[in-house]
Amino acid sequence: NHKMGYRGTVNTLLNFGESEACVGELVGEPHQGLRCMFHMMNEARISVGAGAAMLGVAGYLYSLDYARGRPQGRLPGAKDPSTPPVPIIEHADVRRMLLTQKAYAEGGLALCLYAARLVDDVRSGETPAAKDRADLLLEILTPLVKSWPSEFCLEANKLAMQVLGGYGYTRDYPVEQFYRDNRLNLIHEGTHGIQAMDLVGRKIRMNDGAAFALLLGAMREDIAAWRGDGQAAAFATQLEHALGQVETATRAMQDHTADERRYTANATMYLDMLGHVAVAWMWLRQAGAASRGLAAGAA
Repeated sequence: NHKMGYRGTVNTLLNFGESEACVGELVGEPHQGLRCMFHMMNEARISVGAGAAMLGVAGYLYSLDYARGRPQGRLPGAKDPSTPPVPIIEHADVRRMLLTQKAYAEGGLALCLYAARLVDDVRSGETPAAKDRADLLLEILTPLVKSWPSEFCLEANKLAMQVLGGYGYTRDYPVEQFYRDNRLNLIHEGTHGIQAMDLVGRKIRMNDGAAFALLLGAMREDIAAWRGDGQAAAFATQLEHALGQVETATRAMQDHTADERRYTANATMYLDMLGHVAVAWMWLRQAGAASRGLAAGAA
């Protein structure tokens, strides 16, 4: 097939039953196919999210290097036309785009690495309780790990192209390929909408809400741990406020479960919201670790 991106991979279209009779075999119980498919593709979904995050990081690093070495324009206060141009990284809007990329790409990567650690803990946890805890966290985080980097690291790639200006649109530079390749990750292994349905239809409700409660509890543990830290305290307070909004939105969603159209219409927005909060949690953990290292003199 002729594809927008991922042109180095070979794919083709297969049609079954057009020439001769085609026999289908039922695998598992009737009407449980999607559930079985998600169980099979859990690690694939994490890999998709990681691939999206890595493309986001690659675009960020390339555009950062470009911005440091590309002189153009003067700073707003420099009125003398003989003033030499400055590297574009000194312009406020370019810095905004670079910082946004960093937040999306490195935050998404941190979420993927956290999920990968949970995969290991499910298999090698020290106790059955530790394995069960990791499994429950992994279940509810998987749709976020797949979807959030796929959407927002694609946005990071768009900003990388913008930093390069017209050059970013040409094949002389790799950022346009990063964008083309990353666009697939929002589609394959379950589209963004399918991940949203998995989250609100299965994961939030599973075990009478135990997975959701465990996720919020894990976030609150880190909020409590860093609330008294001088460097990370403000982030902990902001995350605590966001958690309150998540709980309010979740209750509102659950109040409308009988109205399937309304419930599903809000699923993607709910997925994005919870994804933002999960990535903010990852940033709090990183800020706390950095603060601890700085305090110990290990800058």
